[in-house]
Amino acid sequence: NSSKPAIIIGSLDSSAVIKQLVQSKKINTKAIDNKWEAFTIQYVKNYNNKNHDALVIIGSDGRGTAFGVFTASRQMGVSPWNWWADVPVIENPNLYININANLTDAPKVKYRGIFINDEAPALSNWSKEKFGGFNHKFYDKVFELMLRLNANYIWPAMWGSAFYDDDSLNINIAKKYAIVIGTSHHEPLMRAHDEWRRYGGRQWNYLTNPAQLDSFWTKGMQRATNEKIVTIGMRGDGDEPMSEGTATALLETIVEKQRSIIAQTTGKPASETPQIWALYKEVQDYYDKGMRVPEDVTLLICDDNWGNIRRLPKPDEKPRKGGYGIYYHFDYVGGPRNYKWINTNHIPRIWEQMNLAWKHNVNNLWIVNVGDIKPMELPISFFLEQAWNPDRFNQNNLTTFVEKWSTEQLGNKHQKSIAQILNLYTKYNARITPELLDQNTFSLINYDEFNRVTKEYNRIKNLSDSIFNLIPAAYKNAYFQLVQYPVEASANLYNMYYNVARNHFNYKHKIQSITPYPQKVQDYFLHDAELTKQYHELNNGKWNHMMSQTHIGYTYWQQPVKNVMPTLYHFNTDSAKMIEKIMLPILSINNKKFVPKNAPENTFFQNENYVSIEAASFTRNIAGKNARYVEIPNLGKTISAITTHPVTIGNEKTDKETARVEYDFY
Repeated sequence: NSSKPAIIIGSLDSSAVIKQLVQSKKINTKAIDNKWEAFTIQYVKNYNNKNHDALVIIGSDGRGTAFGVFTASRQMGVSPWNWWADVPVIENPNLYININANLTDAPKVKYRGIFINDEAPALSNWSKEKFGGFNHKFYDKVFELMLRLNANYIWPAMWGSAFYDDDSLNINIAKKYAIVIGTSHHEPLMRAHDEWRRYGGRQWNYLTNPAQLDSFWTKGMQRATNEKIVTIGMRGDGDEPMSEGTATALLETIVEKQRSIIAQTTGKPASETPQIWALYKEVQDYYDKGMRVPEDVTLLICDDNWGNIRRLPKPDEKPRKGGYGIYYHFDYVGGPRNYKWINTNHIPRIWEQMNLAWKHNVNNLWIVNVGDIKPMELPISFFLEQAWNPDRFNQNNLTTFVEKWSTEQLGNKHQKSIAQILNLYTKYNARITPELLDQNTFSLINYDEFNRVTKEYNRIKNLSDSIFNLIPAAYKNAYFQLVQYPVEASANLYNMYYNVARNHFNYKHKIQSITPYPQKVQDYFLHDAELTKQYHELNNGKWNHMMSQTHIGYTYWQQPVKNVMPTLYHFNTDSAKMIEKIMLPILSINNKKFVPKNAPENTFFQNENYVSIEAASFTRNIAGKNARYVEIPNLGKTISAITTHPVTIGNEKTDKETARVEYDFY
């Protein structure tokens, strides 16, 4: 009854107040009728016939309402990362609403989610200290973040953890936030794999132990009374292949039995319970050799654990009722090395791969392995925004996204410089993950390579230092987490290994250098630990343990127990030559010293024994009948990449129909 404008929030499918507004034709909801997770935000004049106005946020369902509320919240200046990255909410004395505004939106990918994985030692120790483990208090924070990011689906932490078994209140918090729960690609029928160990499971082998496995899975389905997507199929014990060969008949039997368990426990046909079959690693071989599952099951296509999607449905392939999904990686444990410590995910790369998926009708489910959640704040934000509306992004507006994201987290004074730093450090880290980096990665003598890449890191580190000194105090904690730490820690690692490389080179060639390389290496190694300590002490120790992932001293694919300083050589010899600079000069890539007369423009010439050409530096770009080549700025190790547009173009029949680029070189 207040004369002030009201704020009315409700779901179209359950709110009596909203239904009354619709019936009285005060508001039009046709745009969200019968849609999945849609919302509309409208300003309504005289909503109660007492000359009172209202801002009305309506969802087509509960999650749609939540997404509408959090969209308004973001426009008011509340970052989704407010709690998870200490992004401040800047108070304003007034908030203004455009009374002519009418914002309506809905997701284009049905299920959009994250997979908390590889979560030890960082996230597991942090959650134990702050919440007592992966319990409902922890998931309360995770699920709020997810709704703020327009996500609706999760594979919970599973390294020694079990969502339903660890805390009986976890299922309630999932229901409260309406988050859809799943289990990972190798955990069938809502059972965490660690539960097999906990409850005395014998052989994880359906040939020798079917009765116990059936009972184990039945109990999982009986317990999971919440909204869920059920993983079917089976891999070997501990996320390994089930057998040496492709046991198609056995897997088909397993799937058939699992479907009967789903029907039995839910009391309805199995086709009415959402399911996925993950074509992960060797399981894709089953599919490639002809195995099929019922049409209502979503086929979960996977990348190769390093961000390269392995297969896609053909553009003209017959639609499936269950459609297709994608399982993608920002983090991975496995060969040739883990990559768990820091963000190595470059936005153009994510866009290019997920755009391929979208254009090939992979639109039912997108889920990404995010490791410990932090420090993947930027790629998580992008992945989920692209999943909400893949058509929003193209190769030319990705930098704009990073600038907008920088503004949302860190204010509008330095967003272009911050975006440049974020774009470059992720690009550099994507060249080779930090865990794979060592003193042998880059050459000391070929074009001064190691020194050049190290200087690239140092340049953006110095830029980050200058911004850190300028930003307001309220933003410093967030800036350190989102920008300063990943940039400075990455640059520090390159400086350390560069000095290791110089030390080893000098020792091998008996060169006594003026520069004390062993001391420098030790200093950088210790600085790595200092940066970790600084991170853990932020905000009175809020993030203690979060950057404790080891990353120095790998000897094989699995992480070392602790960071180990590289081996160094100390030597003194009177016969050693005192020399500091032994590098070859950087040679010009496009040396025109021997250019023939009347050479065409944009022709590339031999330098030493090489002709080196950037992909986008083509001499001619010739459009085909149905496609053309476009540049993807900033993708790849150097300047950019090129791809066909559209990406679904098939094999053309003649040269005249084929899009192509041509390069002239001499």
